[in-house]
Amino acid sequence: MRNLDLTTLRSFAAVAQSGGVTRAAGFLNLTQSAVSMQIKRLEEMLDQQLLDRTGRGVTLTPAGAQLLTYAQKMVELNDEAYGRLTDKGWEGEIRLGVPVDIVYPAIPQVLQRMGRTHPRVKIQLVSSFTRVLKAQFARGEMDVIMTTETGVEAGGETLLEVPMRWFGAPNGQAVRLRPLRIAFARTCGFREETMRRLDAAGLDWELAVDSDSETTIDATVSADLAVTARLEGHSASYLIPIDGCGLPELGMQKINLYVGSGQPAITHALSDEIRQSMSALA
Repeated sequence: MRNLDLTTLRSFAAVAQSGGVTRAAGFLNLTQSAVSMQIKRLEEMLDQQLLDRTGRGVTLTPAGAQLLTYAQKMVELNDEAYGRLTDKGWEGEIRLGVPVDIVYPAIPQVLQRMGRTHPRVKIQLVSSFTRVLKAQFARGEMDVIMTTETGVEAGGETLLEVPMRWFGAPNGQAVRLRPLRIAFARTCGFREETMRRLDAAGLDWELAVDSDSETTIDATVSADLAVTARLEGHSASYLIPIDGCGLPELGMQKINLYVGSGQPAITHALSDEIRQSMSALA
């Protein structure tokens, strides 16, 4: 299998678009003979006549018209790849903040793709709670953040709406205890709303653990010492949804995206990757 040369393809595309070798030569900053030689080399390699030179101008033969589509795509892709790897606008460090409970499964895929397409961009991932991330974003300490909220503030973009559900240990009995033992981190954004819904339903409850650590919460729930609330599709594999058992519905949460104004090329590329990954989850 022989390879098409990008230099000859670039010259061919320039001739086709400009309508003549002379104009293409000026556009490419080459001599007319150099451009003609490249076109001749391309025709010999493909054993096809690409340009019709019988008239006053230069027109494409059917084979040339077919090749032009490929030539344009290959040249554009080459220029895009070269630009991203060499342009200083695609170099730097960006801070991405994501709530603890929605890091998986989408964010590792986002980081992997960004590492491949933007190897000179360093992404610093910060995993925390929504209220903490929003405060950091407001102070300019984060470039891009994702949040879980019941609404969306000015400048934000809702990517998904996901139901909140109760979770417990497989074959667990904690859900049947009264008062109901619940486990939430102190700064968890779901904590107050869940407590409010339990009160509205007339269910007695008590906090089984008081911690800032999600790992501590997961350990407590997986040991069947309490239940907790999580976004559907974003819980640890060792916890299972609890249906029924008299617990109140927990409503919906929005997964939002907020993008800062710094380093627009990089932040926009990262934001697009996040949008695609969250769309795939939907």
